[in-house]
Amino acid sequence: MRRRTPPPPSPLPQRDGIDPVRVRLPGEGTWATVREHLVERLGAARAGVVDAMLEAGLVVGADGRPVAPGAAYVPGMFVWYHRELPPEVPVPFPLEIVHRDEHIVVVDKPHFLATTPRGSHVTESALARLRRELDIPALGAAHRLDRLTAGLVLFTVRPEERGAYQSLFRDRLVRKVYEAVAPYDAGLTLPRTVRSRIVKERGILAAYEVAGEPNAVSRVELVEHGARGLGRYRLLPATGQTHQLRVHMNALGVPILGDPLYPEVAAPVPAGDFRRPLQLLARELEFTDPVTGTEHRLRSGRVLEAWTSYDGWAAAPSAGAAQ
Repeated sequence: MRRRTPPPPSPLPQRDGIDPVRVRLPGEGTWATVREHLVERLGAARAGVVDAMLEAGLVVGADGRPVAPGAAYVPGMFVWYHRELPPEVPVPFPLEIVHRDEHIVVVDKPHFLATTPRGSHVTESALARLRRELDIPALGAAHRLDRLTAGLVLFTVRPEERGAYQSLFRDRLVRKVYEAVAPYDAGLTLPRTVRSRIVKERGILAAYEVAGEPNAVSRVELVEHGARGLGRYRLLPATGQTHQLRVHMNALGVPILGDPLYPEVAAPVPAGDFRRPLQLLARELEFTDPVTGTEHRLRSGRVLEAWTSYDGWAAAPSAGAAQ
C-alpha cells in the first residue's frame, strides 16, 4: 500500500487558538489560476473576499510567501489562509483543569461551551480557549462532549500521541459515568440496560431510534428522588452514539431537564441565552493511560443545579447558574 505523504507544516500561526485553513489544489482540474479554484471552492458570492485576501497577501504557500493574485494553478499545491470569523458571544463560565501532565489535559467543561470548533461556535470552544489560556498550540481533543453537556473532556498535548488516546474511546476502554436530573417515574423499573439502534442524520437536529441491530447501549440507575417529582440518575454508556443518553432517557419517558431536542425540538434561543442548562453531566472518567500506564480516575466537581436548587436553575440567566 502506498503511504500518503503528509502535508507540509503550516507557515501561518494559529489565530485565537484556531488553525488556518489549509487547501490542497486537486491533481486534476481546468482552473488556470489559484484564484479561480478558491472562488469555485468558496462560492461565486465570495469572489470579492478571495480577491481582497489575495491583494492583501493573506493567502500563502508552503514557503510562507503570499500567493500572487494571478498565480498559476499548480496541481497538488498547498495554500493557507485564516478565515474571517464573525464575533461570538462569550460563554461566561470557566473551564476547570482537573488533571494536567506532559501528555494530557483533562478539563471540567461548563454547559454551553463546544468541545471543538464547529458551526457558529469556533473561538468560543474548549479547544480554542485552552490553546490560548495554556499556550499549547498543538493541543487536540481525544473525544467530544456535546456543547450543552457539562463535565470531563480529555485533550492531548502531543499530536503524535493523540491516536493512542483516541483509541481508548474508540475501543471502549474508558469507563464513563454521567449524572442527570429528570422526572421521577415510580412505575419505571430501574436499574436497567437500554439497547436500541440510534440514527443521527446530517442536517437534522434530533437523533432517533429505528428497528435493527442495537448500536447504543446505556445502563440507567436511579440514585435518589425528591421534591418536584424529580430524580437524580446515574448513566453508564457502553457505546458512544450521538445524543445516546438523551435519546434513551426520553425513550424511557423521563427526558432530561433542559433538553431542547427531546421529546420535542424547541425553537432556537438567542445567542447569549444561558438559561436552564441541560441537566446532564459527564461525572467520571476512568482509564489506563496508554502512554504512561497510569491508572486515572477523574471526577467532575460540578453540580446539577436543578437538583440542588431548582428555583435557581429555572430563574433568569446568571454567571453562577451553570456552575
